Amino acid sequence: MINDKVRMYLLPPLFNAAVRAGASIMNVYKNLDDYYISLKEDNTPITVADRVAHRTIREYLGTTRIPILSEEGREMRYEERRNWELYWLVDPLDGTVEFIKGNNEFTVNIALMENNVCMGAVIYVPYFEKMYVAGRGGGAFLKEHIVPDAAAAFTYDEIVQGWTALPLASEAGHEHPVVAVSRSHQTPETHEHIARLREMHPDLEVVEQGSSYKFCLLAEGRVDYYVRTTHTYEWDTAAGELILAEAGGSTRTLPGDGELLYNEPDLRNPWFVCRSKFCKL
Repeated sequence: MINDKVRMYLLPPLFNAAVRAGASIMNVYKNLDDYYISLKEDNTPITVADRVAHRTIREYLGTTRIPILSEEGREMRYEERRNWELYWLVDPLDGTVEFIKGNNEFTVNIALMENNVCMGAVIYVPYFEKMYVAGRGGGAFLKEHIVPDAAAAFTYDEIVQGWTALPLASEAGHEHPVVAVSRSHQTPETHEHIARLREMHPDLEVVEQGSSYKFCLLAEGRVDYYVRTTHTYEWDTAAGELILAEAGGSTRTLPGDGELLYNEPDLRNPWFVCRSKFCKL
């Protein structure tokens, strides 16, 4: 089991890898003509920003000697990873579609997994200079004004100084329930689910949001509920699920009301719903 001393040792590389990857992404984001968009085997887009962010994280976290399972890494066979006790689960650029559209809603997701349970996590939103951090049993926090920096070298004390515990007290309860849906990945099932909620809560508000930033808004308490009825992958949810859980919220499979599982033979998640600590839906 990871002890507190090890957590203190691993938080800076976790944090700094995300900031450095964010700097790589923003360097590409500023040059619209240099995206070099192509399609992966599942017909989802990939850009040069995905690749440089992956390379940045791989090189920086490689010094920890902990294996990395990344969306942009080579295809990792289940037989090769099934017995990993400790590994990094990484999405170097979550929200590639939003990145291409230029709407700023993209993130860097890094989770530290122990025996397929997320023990530590960060989600970095480089455009907004916001970092969300969580440790299992240790709470969830927001640290603002973290500028993308290719040479980021924050110490443990610098990371924990001045961060804000989540959820934000100012967001405790909304007059109308706020429900988030994916900006780019909605289905008829999404709309049917919202319609059922609206029957009980005619005043609910629906907001569209890209990437794992939805988990962050749930953790803050700015959003009450999030439903996802298209495929996601384990690297899309691991970090966000822990940040939300440590902020008092929950993530459950739909249907079934079960837990999301990690390091499965098939890395795709089932549908799921998330609730913030303040959610009454």
